[in-house]
Amino acid sequence: MADSSDKLERQSNLFLLLYAAAWAGGVIAYVPFLTVLLPARVADIAGEAAVDWLALIAFVGAIAASLGNIGFGWLSDIARTRRSFVALGLLLSCLLLVFSGPVEQLSTLLIVIALWQLSLNMMLGPLGAWAGDCVPDNQKGQLGGLLSVAPAIGASVGMFVTFPGIAAGEARLWLVATIVVLFVLPILVVAKPGRFPRKMHSGAKDQLNNNIKRSISGAVPRMWFARLFIQIAEAALFAYVLLWFRSLSETVSDNYTATVLGFVLIAGIPLAMVAGRWTDKNDRPIAPLTAGAAVVVVGLMLMALADNLTLALFGYIAFGVAGTIFLSLHTAQTLRVLPRPETRGRDLGIFNLTNTVPSLIMPWLAMAIVPIFGFSALFMLLAVLAALAFLILVTMPRKFVA
Repeated sequence: MADSSDKLERQSNLFLLLYAAAWAGGVIAYVPFLTVLLPARVADIAGEAAVDWLALIAFVGAIAASLGNIGFGWLSDIARTRRSFVALGLLLSCLLLVFSGPVEQLSTLLIVIALWQLSLNMMLGPLGAWAGDCVPDNQKGQLGGLLSVAPAIGASVGMFVTFPGIAAGEARLWLVATIVVLFVLPILVVAKPGRFPRKMHSGAKDQLNNNIKRSISGAVPRMWFARLFIQIAEAALFAYVLLWFRSLSETVSDNYTATVLGFVLIAGIPLAMVAGRWTDKNDRPIAPLTAGAAVVVVGLMLMALADNLTLALFGYIAFGVAGTIFLSLHTAQTLRVLPRPETRGRDLGIFNLTNTVPSLIMPWLAMAIVPIFGFSALFMLLAVLAALAFLILVTMPRKFVA
């Protein structure tokens, strides 16, 4: 449980809202670009080689994102400042996003994407650690609920910038960059968060050693693997849900799939906020994660058994909503298990590997299973991984997150 001094600490609601807006800005910076704008551009300039180009871009980008998140998070630890890195990363990532528009050579595009991912994570890595510096444990559930809004906003911006008549070609990149600035800039200019010295320093040597031993032996690896297993399932469905729907019904359109995805993201927001508030009130940070993992398992099992679109839709909604809640709350609760405030940025960068590694391994896993055994076998495997995440969390002693 949180100690009495932590319970007395409260960050302002203004900072939490500004932080949630900045986090949404970070999501806007990459979701429309990676899911719609970049694939469309590559299809235009690469033709039949578009799939190969996108595979190379995804691979190089994931490596650059991983290195950037760890590296710049660590540098922000050393410099003992987050705001400056967020500001510089915002500037460089927006410039590189716009600069990517005219590029037509694969080699040049790979360099630009790698630099863009590095600069983007110069913003995202320190931004994540900033919450650990400023948000007490008794508000991390509330923070996680607010962060659940970001994916829905990112998807909405993607729909907005591609709506006919809004913008075309490279103007879409300028529009995305402008929206990102509008979301992130307020926290850099306006925010004056309350400072909690206990959250910036490890304290006594014996307490530090106890925190490190407890985290390394218990909470940190459990939280890391639990998120990895759920993220693998999320990555699979993100990439293949349209193909799976169409394997059950040829009448499924792009718009139908986009509508379902949007509903899942939006439906998860109020549930995540309620779960986050409940977590703070009852000091049970892992309980909603455990419940979310359990529902993810049920959803994947229904999807594996589905032989019609109705059952498939029911299973996918259960999976998607529970996954949204799990990932949002997990992001916030991870901050309470890291052993050293002085290396929070670096450690969060290592946790971020659970976001990038699945995108590297998922295509190979899908290609090995789906052509031979079908989507049902893939979903059964993902259900097993989600069940492992559930077991990891449900057996976690409360002392590991006290």
